[in-house]
Amino acid sequence: MTRFSGKVALVTGAVGGIGEETCRRLINDGANVALLDINSDALQRTAQALGSSARAHYCDVSDETSVAMAIAEVVKQYGRIDIGVLNAGISGKRQSFQDVDVAAFDKILSVNTRGVFLGLKHLYPVMSGQGGGAIVVTASTEALRGNAGLGAYVASKHAVIGLVKTAALEWAGENIRVNCINPCPVDTPMLRAIEQEFIDKGISDVRQRYTARIPQQRYATTAEVASFIAFLASDEASFSTGGTYLVDGGVMAGAPLVRG
Repeated sequence: MTRFSGKVALVTGAVGGIGEETCRRLINDGANVALLDINSDALQRTAQALGSSARAHYCDVSDETSVAMAIAEVVKQYGRIDIGVLNAGISGKRQSFQDVDVAAFDKILSVNTRGVFLGLKHLYPVMSGQGGGAIVVTASTEALRGNAGLGAYVASKHAVIGLVKTAALEWAGENIRVNCINPCPVDTPMLRAIEQEFIDKGISDVRQRYTARIPQQRYATTAEVASFIAFLASDEASFSTGGTYLVDGGVMAGAPLVRG
């Protein structure tokens, strides 16, 4: 028997690098997985590629009606949701704080923070009614520090940790565990888009500059992040809730050793 045999998982942001790899990992571990994303075409392609254990569900995580309907569809199909992975997120354009447009700020928080809030809110009655479940939220190392030029993103991820800790406290007695992972940086399309912003400004060695600040001297792979998510969602982490776990190659430990 595999780790998640007979269990149902829901993953938001399922088309992105971490989301897709997490879906693949959960399926390989025996779960049926509901893929939620706003990108309909890519969502259908991804679900088809992952096989019969994957089902596509359109969802705008910033819209409560859309979230409620998607979760209701999953429950109607499978009868339960054992694992929720709230992974959808956007980074926005890198700008000085005073130059950030209010609409852009609101957009980032609507996806990154409201999206997590709505996911938690609508997963709760499902998991409470079935006797428990596990929720893992994708935050960031920027949830634990500042990052010049990413004020809205940093604010959104700090708020996510507050939501995770509060939900974990409120629901612990109902056997609902809520944890978050804080990765940085991960080799994903989102990170490559950030790199491209620097390249467009004439900084061609941006990846080298990033990895020089990472003690392990490389980016994380999506498989490494997905593996940690699967662990937190599993019974192996049964006494872990309200946690903020680093998947960062040592970034938050401090400055790396200067080599040379």
